[in-house]
Amino acid sequence: MKNLKTLIVSILLIGFSVNVLAQKPIYLDNNQPIEKRVQNALSLMTLEEKVAMCHAQSTFSSKGVPRLGIPEVWMDDGPHGIREELLWDSWGSAKFTNDSCTAFPALTCLSATFNPELALLYGKSIGEEARYRNKTVLLGPGVNIYRTPLNGRNFEYMGEDPYLSSRMVVPYIQGVQQNGVAACVKHFAMNNQEKWRGHINVNASDRALREIYLPAFKAAVQEGRAWSVMGSYNQFRGEHCCHNDLLLNKILKGEWNFDGVVISDWGGVHNTDQAVSKGLDIEMGTNSARVKQSVKNKYDEYYLANSYLNGIKAGKYDEKLLDDKVSRILRMIFRTTMSADRPYGKFVSPEHSDAARRIAEEGIVLLKNDKQFLPIQVGKYKTIAVIGENATRSLTVGGGSSQLKANYEVSPLAGLIKKYGKEHIVYSKGYETNTEMYSKKINTKINVDSLLNAAVEVAKQADVVLFIGGLNKNTMQDSEGEDRVAYNLPFGQDRLISALQKVNKNIGVIILSGNAVAMPWQTDVPSIMEGWYLGSEAGNALANVISGTVNPSGKLPFSFPKKLEDNGAISFGNESYPGDSINENYKEDILVGYRWFDTKKIAPQFAFGHGLSYTTFEYSNATTDKTNYKENDLVKLTFNLKNSGKLKGAEASQVYITQIKSSVLRPAKELKAFFKATLELGENRLITINLPVKDWAFFNDKTQKWDVEPGKFTIQIGSSSADIRQKVSVVIE
Repeated sequence: MKNLKTLIVSILLIGFSVNVLAQKPIYLDNNQPIEKRVQNALSLMTLEEKVAMCHAQSTFSSKGVPRLGIPEVWMDDGPHGIREELLWDSWGSAKFTNDSCTAFPALTCLSATFNPELALLYGKSIGEEARYRNKTVLLGPGVNIYRTPLNGRNFEYMGEDPYLSSRMVVPYIQGVQQNGVAACVKHFAMNNQEKWRGHINVNASDRALREIYLPAFKAAVQEGRAWSVMGSYNQFRGEHCCHNDLLLNKILKGEWNFDGVVISDWGGVHNTDQAVSKGLDIEMGTNSARVKQSVKNKYDEYYLANSYLNGIKAGKYDEKLLDDKVSRILRMIFRTTMSADRPYGKFVSPEHSDAARRIAEEGIVLLKNDKQFLPIQVGKYKTIAVIGENATRSLTVGGGSSQLKANYEVSPLAGLIKKYGKEHIVYSKGYETNTEMYSKKINTKINVDSLLNAAVEVAKQADVVLFIGGLNKNTMQDSEGEDRVAYNLPFGQDRLISALQKVNKNIGVIILSGNAVAMPWQTDVPSIMEGWYLGSEAGNALANVISGTVNPSGKLPFSFPKKLEDNGAISFGNESYPGDSINENYKEDILVGYRWFDTKKIAPQFAFGHGLSYTTFEYSNATTDKTNYKENDLVKLTFNLKNSGKLKGAEASQVYITQIKSSVLRPAKELKAFFKATLELGENRLITINLPVKDWAFFNDKTQKWDVEPGKFTIQIGSSSADIRQKVSVVIE
């Protein structure tokens, strides 16, 4: 009898299974519209399953619904390469042997290319690597505005201009997401410093918010169609940004109709009530100090875990809010892991190396080049002295969450040896990073003066000197967690450069950094290059540009002030940056970067958009299709661009607008378009750019609307914000 009952139950179960398979649930059917799949899956979930999807289950993942075949969400840093695998419950390395990656250049370098086509290539390439590692979400790109040169995380972002950042972030996102991986745009919003980042309360005007700090996020959401957004650590107007009603509910999900997932920054959630009601969808990395270590599962102690579940059961929270959060998460899963069209990806491929090198080459900025010091052609000199720690130091490690386990990294020294031959290169370290950072106290086994003296002796004997220094990704330099504490180069580099140029005038300085630095030796050296953090192909890219194999075409995505106090935010004192540890007021308002320098008529060390070439370009015959326009018109701007030098080269032409008279403060100029063109020697090309007049609006604080004010405007075309070559006047009726 027992065996008969077992047989009957087995037959019934088999019949049930066949029936289920024959009637595939809608949420598993890729032929169904995503919204129908979302609602179907939601209707089959228990309350406990829904809540479980709204918080972490490990350091970098959140739960799916195993019962329904809905997978977990796996996230990974970062914007420059796919981070190594970490342990389930900690930040320790899992020590896998198959999780190295291609290190792509930092986003400051990408932005310096002024080339949206390369942004698409970047996103596609890094998205392929994320897909190969089966990640659901790539935690990047970052588009916070470069407000001061001291922000430790500036290297992860796209510069000081909202328009440039907007145009570069959209194709990056599209490239990532074509691989079935969600881009997670961060950090939303006003996360412009690392000092006190977890609690500093930012106060800024509506104009500054709308005109400077939000446009890149808006473009990412409305044009890039980003599938996720990460909240920032700081507060804005008294509310933490990971649960901020204005930013997340009213603007992001309301005005912009964002249908994706809001993910907290790790440890950015502080309260269940606010996390429930003020726009957050997934809570990650809540501080272990709050979580009871004695509980069976510490993730159940997150704000959006048991306390949320119990609150719903008690009638404190409306389940409709939970359904909205889970619907967004399901929508992202169906767009990514459960998409039938998801490609397989690829990892550390020759194509990715080629992409990393091309982006690096095109982003390198030649700042100064007196008497055509560069290029240094192969065979021109018998002895090239390479001096500086950054010539050999790995710059893919460190920096916080963006650190990488690169499959390979070609150092600048290795690239130069490959290019010029080992017999022509002599290396001297010159300086060394010390654990006391910027302190005068040196904690190192090597005597600093000995390093300097040895480098000077090498420089004396060389035909030419290439100093390769700058910052690195240690704390208090270009790194998450702490801002820089000084504008000058650390570790005695200024003193070293001065000593080198006294014994050899034939010296080029290559700065590797993600931030502007002071250059007290600027007038004493013939050539200066900004080399950024260039990733796996750093050495090859630098050698190609230095040798002239590649003609430099990068432009600065942020201004270099002569002295720190020239920066707008810093000029107002501690109230404006870094704040009093509780509040910070953005006193410079909309005048960020070149807007500040040009409006206040302060000469920068190097201007936004500046970047030299080994050839020269001439601008002429700028004109518009007419002289009078209305708000909904397009201004058709044309001008001639000629390569008047001796080499093929590329120029990123920039278009700025100026309102002659306004009822409100307007910057002296605002970037509204750019176009990068590669011209053969002697080529003269007609460049045509369409400028929507509606984009010339300012945000009216009083009406809370964008206004295009009638009057006279000047269109300025130039090679940088400080190098205007052509002007055209138009009238807006």
